[in-house]
Amino acid sequence: MKFNLKNITRKDLKNKSLRQLVANFRNEYISDGLNEEDMDKDPIINFERWFEDAVKNNINEPNIMHLATAGADGIPSGRIVLLKGFDEKGFVFYTNYDSRKASELSENNNASLTFLWNELHRQVRIEGKVHRISAEESDIYFHSRPKGSQISAVASAQSKVLPGRKELEKTVSELERKYKDKPIPRPENWGGYCLTPLRIEFWQGRVNRLHDRIQFTLQGDKSWKMERLYP
Repeated sequence: MKFNLKNITRKDLKNKSLRQLVANFRNEYISDGLNEEDMDKDPIINFERWFEDAVKNNINEPNIMHLATAGADGIPSGRIVLLKGFDEKGFVFYTNYDSRKASELSENNNASLTFLWNELHRQVRIEGKVHRISAEESDIYFHSRPKGSQISAVASAQSKVLPGRKELEKTVSELERKYKDKPIPRPENWGGYCLTPLRIEFWQGRVNRLHDRIQFTLQGDKSWKMERLYP
């Protein structure tokens, strides 16, 4: 039985809180499944195919991904970021180099990415090592962004305590006046990272929670080992 907010009645809310009802949210995943024979030996090609399917099916912001990091203390933290490029070298995203995620990556460059395309009942998990991309690559991307986004990158001391929003808005106004008729240089503390994958798992939802999971693990520097996992 499918259970969602549309099914909840006033009587339900009167008798039970959402905290009590949350376990009842359920959806059946109906799909054609995932077969090893249909998978390329290269997981990057498989990712590209799935990403293309997400785009063709009009998934809202298909490049949204969850980035999980952990510092030297081993305490994990996660947040949503945007994929801005991928190829055989890895998966690229951009951020402030003084942010919490960047601080954790400087202590421990192991990280993971998760994509969820719920309408297709698909998930991709990617684990690997993260490194900064070149300043030249970061410059190219930074100057391709809308000017407002460039200014926000300069104005924000990301993850630091902000006494009040007015202070941020004042800084933005000052930068808008300063760079009204001239290009904005990329801040040295802002740029890109690339996660080089060591393990990639493709998850396809199936009926009765008997999902398909195909995992690729890097062997050495080039070859990938493909295995099916229990759901």
